[in-house]
Amino acid sequence: MAVKDKAQDEQIKNQKAAPEEEPSILDIDDKEQIGFDWEITQRFLSYLGPHRRKLGIAIFAMLFSVFANVSGPPLIGWAIDEGIRKRDANIVALGVFAFVVIQIMGFIGFRIQLGNMAETGQRIIQTLRDELFDHVQYLSIEFFAKYEAGRLIARVISDVNVVREAITFAVVGSIREILMLAGIIISMVLINVQLTVVAVVVLIVLGVIANFWRIYARKAYLAVSDSNAKVNAELSEAFNGVKVTQAFDRQKYNHNRFIGDINFENREANIKASFISSLFFPSIELVGGVATGALIFVGGTLVIDGNITVGVLLAFILYINQFFFPIRMLAQRYNLFQAVMASGYKIFKLMDFPISIRDEQNAGELPDIEGNVKFDDVSFRYTEDGEMVLKNVNLNVPAGSTVAFVGHTGAGKSTMVKLIMRFYDTTSGMVTVDDHNLKEVTQNSLRRQIGVVPQDTNLFAGTVMENIRYGRLNATDEEVVEAAKAVGAHQFISELENGYDSDIMEGGSVLSTGQRQLLAFARALLADPRVLILDEATSNIDTQTERLIQTALERLLVGRTSFVIAHRLSTITSADMIVVMDHGEIIEQGTHQELLDLQGVYHKLFTMV
Repeated sequence: MAVKDKAQDEQIKNQKAAPEEEPSILDIDDKEQIGFDWEITQRFLSYLGPHRRKLGIAIFAMLFSVFANVSGPPLIGWAIDEGIRKRDANIVALGVFAFVVIQIMGFIGFRIQLGNMAETGQRIIQTLRDELFDHVQYLSIEFFAKYEAGRLIARVISDVNVVREAITFAVVGSIREILMLAGIIISMVLINVQLTVVAVVVLIVLGVIANFWRIYARKAYLAVSDSNAKVNAELSEAFNGVKVTQAFDRQKYNHNRFIGDINFENREANIKASFISSLFFPSIELVGGVATGALIFVGGTLVIDGNITVGVLLAFILYINQFFFPIRMLAQRYNLFQAVMASGYKIFKLMDFPISIRDEQNAGELPDIEGNVKFDDVSFRYTEDGEMVLKNVNLNVPAGSTVAFVGHTGAGKSTMVKLIMRFYDTTSGMVTVDDHNLKEVTQNSLRRQIGVVPQDTNLFAGTVMENIRYGRLNATDEEVVEAAKAVGAHQFISELENGYDSDIMEGGSVLSTGQRQLLAFARALLADPRVLILDEATSNIDTQTERLIQTALERLLVGRTSFVIAHRLSTITSADMIVVMDHGEIIEQGTHQELLDLQGVYHKLFTMV
């Protein structure tokens, strides 16, 4: 088993206790929670704390950009009135030079703003992903059974990317647009009140349009987020199961299901969101055109009457064009804000989802064990209202014994070993190792002394050497090779192109089922656990390979407490104890010969043709 980092253990220990009623896994994708949420906003802002310096630099630089935009039109108006109208080329040149210098200052400020916020955004999403990845790893096995991997990927990748976009462009950008808008209005008022009234009327109209857009955009962008997650989940499932898909010739069915349901829903959600945007932004352009026309009419009249100069009118026309830029940008920020609220809700729901199996506050380190495992009146069910999977089970396994669990599917065999590994806690009763209650010791100290060889071997992208060393990272190359030799894996590894340094793809797809299982045995042997669990570990191995590892298995089991879930009863005849289970209860136990002499359930299973 992989050794957890001590800091992670402390994090788990110090987490507040889980609520009495654990929230539903499906609550993570609850569609109702999407409007402005101050708690979500505060949590996002808290991630800016460690980056105050860069945030301060970005805000300071942003002021230069605002100044450049606000001061440009009056400067041009002055150049026209004092230079062109009076035919003074020097003043025109001075005005143009000052305008260019100010724009360069604005460009530099804007560049510094975006650069600092882009780096801040990248660092924050790294932190968010680190925290999400760390938390998800400790969630219960039940969680992963109910929540698709594709949705998890959508949370960690897509939703966190939305946050990056918001931090990079919206946090300081929104302040920039608001200050720019305020600066433009103040400048307009100082220049001419009558023309400012036209701009204020336009602002009111835009506010009404934006409010209607807000109502429909909220639902539309949540639907996009939800449908994107469904696409990710479907793709993950389809690609992971491609062998089964091809074996049963289901490509056409899956294709029709994808295009007719999942991808169709995604397309419709995005079209609806795009349609809403396509109504809003052209409406702003239309209002802007009408406002410019009204401004020329009112301003032109004032020029004719001699109340204002042409330069003032031109400054207002430039202002009215600039006036709509922050309006459009703030509307886009609102669009992004909606997405951030939806993504933030899902990110923090996942991050706050309680870890059901956690170390107690006073949990101690499990010392080096001998391996005496006891089930003391253990009952267990997977859900509060579910049926009991184990019922008052009592079992005492002496250290160093090999115990085999047999019985029909659903008898409770796998549940027994899951409780030993503490993937779940007992509903009542307790499981102990060397008289230590598993609930009273740290998971790290327990699992580092347990080795598991599952039926479906999970190999990781990397070399053969790295996969065998997975359970004991400090093992030398020589120890890895010895473990492989002991289980009969050395020969086929040596025949690979690069031997132990050969890359095996994710899941070990380049290896046969038997070869993957042999690597799992080598991994378990190298880890040298005191308790070993073989969950139907030889069920996927052919007869020839099974003979090859029988001797290695005997060596692997010596001196260890071993639990074997048997697929073929012929492989467990030498077990010290065979436990026959049925509907969560132990109905027979003893050696192979004792159970045959009993002429009971085991005898029927063993002699079944």
